[in-house]
Amino acid sequence: MTTDKTVHPRLSVANEGVASLEHEEYTPEKEERRRARANKPYYPRTYYFNTQASRDGIRHFAEGMGDTNPLFTNVEYAKKAKYGSIVSPPCFLYTIQWVPPGSGAAGIHGWYVGGDWEWYSPVYEGDEFTNVVILRDLVKKEGKMGGGRTWIDYTEVIYINQRNEVVAKELQHTVWGERARTGEAGKYRGVDRPVYTQQDWAKILELYEKEEVRGSEPRYWEDVRVGDKVGSMIKGPLSVRDEIAWLMGAGSPFFRAHGIEYDYERRHPKALEYVEETGDADVPELVHIFDAFARAIGVERAYDYGCQRMSWLSQLFTNWIGDDGFLWRMSGDERVFNQMADITTFEGKVVRKYVENRMYCVDIEAWAKNQRGEFSMPPHISTVVLPSRERGPLVYPNCPTKLVEEVKKARPLDDLIKEGLI
Repeated sequence: MTTDKTVHPRLSVANEGVASLEHEEYTPEKEERRRARANKPYYPRTYYFNTQASRDGIRHFAEGMGDTNPLFTNVEYAKKAKYGSIVSPPCFLYTIQWVPPGSGAAGIHGWYVGGDWEWYSPVYEGDEFTNVVILRDLVKKEGKMGGGRTWIDYTEVIYINQRNEVVAKELQHTVWGERARTGEAGKYRGVDRPVYTQQDWAKILELYEKEEVRGSEPRYWEDVRVGDKVGSMIKGPLSVRDEIAWLMGAGSPFFRAHGIEYDYERRHPKALEYVEETGDADVPELVHIFDAFARAIGVERAYDYGCQRMSWLSQLFTNWIGDDGFLWRMSGDERVFNQMADITTFEGKVVRKYVENRMYCVDIEAWAKNQRGEFSMPPHISTVVLPSRERGPLVYPNCPTKLVEEVKKARPLDDLIKEGLI
């Protein structure tokens, strides 16, 4: 480990908790550099957390999101299902790659605010993965959250298994905001922490008990009707315990230990966030654990992970479709912060059923609200594929040819940087 004390960012933090670390700005030069990187497929330097869908890894992820479906955790149960083995929840792929490098926004705070998923085949126990990243559009937005300066970054993450099959992709939506401006704007400050009575808790516990997991009973396409209800499903009240359980299964963008962390900081000095309220400088991911870090960027209390909320949304669908169904497309946007003690309730309804390329498809409009009645995820359409009572087991979707061709052009990120292409 390199220990050049003259360059380490921790030495920028002066005595008595006074910091000289400066907040970064998203300059026109950074914008131009990011736009120049668009549509150039690359292999990232590292994986996010996992490289393999191991039995334990799948179980930890399912339990970390509060998913009780035995298809993901019970070996004997899974052997009797159509797959013949454990398979993963759809969003397990976040553990392979969630926050890809290459955007060029070091020191700018990022919020994952949703995405558009497509899956083409299940993830089986033992599958191993590589992934390809393609930066897409960058859109500047005017809004109070970033003090008038925010950007939406669209990045495609593509997951490839050991058979060189494209298993899935997600077009991620990330909002970039300058920490100083978002903290000053304080859009989500002053939100009261909810208090739940004994009667409230009785209702919460009842909703958990009523959560329906379709399981081994097939849901046939012919039996579905437009207007059918999907859910509901509850998560929360959110606690730091929930966040730690999530991290145990899903992994972390920034949490590293001891010397490994300090070496990372030396190589990435803009990763640190200074919190005036406490005088601390540490990784920005602590906004999900400590209220003071959240307040530094304009949010009253610590809040959930964006990919965590999207994974909950996928659970709404896998609960409903049963073991023989398949989640093909899922879209979600996250509009308000899900802060500590908030409740998130997911619901949906069938809006369309049709046959496409021999697939028996159902479109579901789904959303999530908090206990204040706000949309934490506004209504969006997702698509599931079901078995047919008349035609038999479902047919899986094909990966688009254009995407396969882009993947073939991918090269290591460092090679593209050396050649000045990124």
